[in-house]
Amino acid sequence: MNKIITKEEACNLIKDGSRVMVGGFLACGSANSIIDMLATKSVKNLTLISNDTAFPDRGCGKLVVNKQISKVIASHIGTNPETGKQMNNKEMEVVLMPQGSLAECIRAAGAGLGGILTPTGLGTIVQENKKIINVKGQDYILEEAIHADIAIIYADYADKYGNLSYNGTTRNFNPLMAMASEITIVEVKEIVDGCLDPNQIVVPSIFVNYIVKAE
Repeated sequence: MNKIITKEEACNLIKDGSRVMVGGFLACGSANSIIDMLATKSVKNLTLISNDTAFPDRGCGKLVVNKQISKVIASHIGTNPETGKQMNNKEMEVVLMPQGSLAECIRAAGAGLGGILTPTGLGTIVQENKKIINVKGQDYILEEAIHADIAIIYADYADKYGNLSYNGTTRNFNPLMAMASEITIVEVKEIVDGCLDPNQIVVPSIFVNYIVKAE
């Protein structure tokens, strides 16, 4: 199977109402070429699952500005004032999660788990409407696993099979999200000849459906 497609073909896989994971941290390690293309499309009512909503003019923040997002699940939104504005105007639902809990819930989805138990958020609004489970005298919040229809991730290097490798902090949420979605699309800086060195592979090809060469 040829996994290499265009960014246009990648965007056509994303439908109205999709749950979409976007890797990156403040647009570092994000699939910005695909996101920029998606921002020109009419697709809407998306649920965005990401660490943050980046900036109004960069990364997944462009989708927020375009009002293509109806719900956000993230750790913080402060760098994109438009997210807060739409939240306050009841135009967008925003679910804020502690960063570690968000990462673990995504990891749980990829590992086939139902969720995680965490003490983070006990006694705060984070625990509202969530089940509390006591283990050996300690209370924990049950945070359910977070799945997506599509993951739009980034990697610095890929081979044609879809094995992925990273430089530095571009790794961030990308490997976790690759495992937690029905379809994973990766945007890569470089597609290498042959196969990646097995010792350098961070995300194995089994988790990657499609590859897009970054501009």
